[in-house]
Amino acid sequence: MPSMHVLVLERDPERRDALLRALRADGHHAVAAPDAAAAAAAIGLPGFDALLLDLGLPDLDVTRLREAVAPAEPAAPEPLEAAERRHIALVLRYTDGNKRQAAHLLGISRSTLLHKVRKYGLTPRLDTAGGP
Repeated sequence: MPSMHVLVLERDPERRDALLRALRADGHHAVAAPDAAAAAAAIGLPGFDALLLDLGLPDLDVTRLREAVAPAEPAAPEPLEAAERRHIALVLRYTDGNKRQAAHLLGISRSTLLHKVRKYGLTPRLDTAGGP
């Protein structure tokens, strides 16, 4: 199974830590949201493949959650260059900036990756948000 970026929102610290450990042990990149507001904001950001939410949280707005997960109006597709830039940034973040490993995962030569890093102005440590 390919690695996923998972957002975890769980109020019980022991359960949250157990979930994070299990996901990371399986090779996934798992991060915890500090609260429902942060989780709701993160849902709209590109880069998360899955959400693991405690739906019993008192401050979780389920209506807003539904709208964020399945908006009434589909989002306009992003340009191919923006998608490529975001994906390269995610792979560089995944490899902790190791360009040789990133090129291998992307299926391109290291020189091609270096060209794209320059083209998109990416720096492995500074561009961790994966945004445009």
